[in-house]
Amino acid sequence: MFAPLPDSVPAKGAGPTEARVQLGRMLYYDARLSRSQTVSCNSCHDLANYGVDGQPTSTGFKQQHGNRNSPTVYNAALHFVQFWDGRAPDVEAQAQGPVQNPVEMAMPDGAAVVAVLESMPEYVAAFKKAFPDDKKPVTFDNMATAIGTFERGLLTPSRWDKYLKGDTAALTAQEQAGLAEFSAAGCGTCHAGALLGGNLYQRIGMVKPYPDTSDPGRYDVTKIESDKMVFKVPSLRNVAKTAPYFHNGKVATLDQAVTQMADYQLDKQLTPAQASSIVTFLNALTGDLPAQLIQKPELPKSTAKTPKPNEG
Repeated sequence: MFAPLPDSVPAKGAGPTEARVQLGRMLYYDARLSRSQTVSCNSCHDLANYGVDGQPTSTGFKQQHGNRNSPTVYNAALHFVQFWDGRAPDVEAQAQGPVQNPVEMAMPDGAAVVAVLESMPEYVAAFKKAFPDDKKPVTFDNMATAIGTFERGLLTPSRWDKYLKGDTAALTAQEQAGLAEFSAAGCGTCHAGALLGGNLYQRIGMVKPYPDTSDPGRYDVTKIESDKMVFKVPSLRNVAKTAPYFHNGKVATLDQAVTQMADYQLDKQLTPAQASSIVTFLNALTGDLPAQLIQKPELPKSTAKTPKPNEG
């Protein structure tokens, strides 16, 4: 049912991976990729805070908020699709979305992003190093490829992985009891594999209608009636650190999330003690952040005039 995290996630395509990682890390932290020049990838997916911002929905351009919670970027490269509705196949494709989303980073198009990047000689040199075979290295697609390559290193192994590899002492007796409760309740039906989720779609409200139907989920992508209220099952890795919960970010605590999911998905009414036991196990899924990889880089200085930002 479960599997440990892999040691790495292979980069997509051929090329100098380390140069792309270093470029992607700079781009990830650079708010100049947004229309207001105040919002970066890290604004909503804070790497020092387990890849989230702690808000129900994130603050974007001109203080706008979307309708979905920003999921953690940690281990995201292992998900079978990206976004709650699965509209992007991988982290490289996902990286293009927020930059052009009018509610998030709000750049008008990829050409505007390229203009900003080309105004900084250090970025031009970094793109040439990362994409040496390209006649025009600074492109919107290459920006996304670099960010995705960086994100493929954002793995967070935990004591849970040691347990799965045979170290039964890696989990406490209380955590192992919580694992037993988790399994007995049927949580592993959806939350399985290396990520304990992230590998399938599921309808929220499988056995009991979910009260908030304002977001139709995957239906927005497919327009198929049966996809209404269907979302990607989130990973439970680091779940104790990534509140608030669910696609709408309206559930504040992990105990509430566990209790509601058992009710809506499994038709099980957990006692407070059972929910607390499961939460004890879920805490063991909190992993180690890759401190060296996520250290905030020194960003390129601009010696040319960058496009004037709009107020945001």
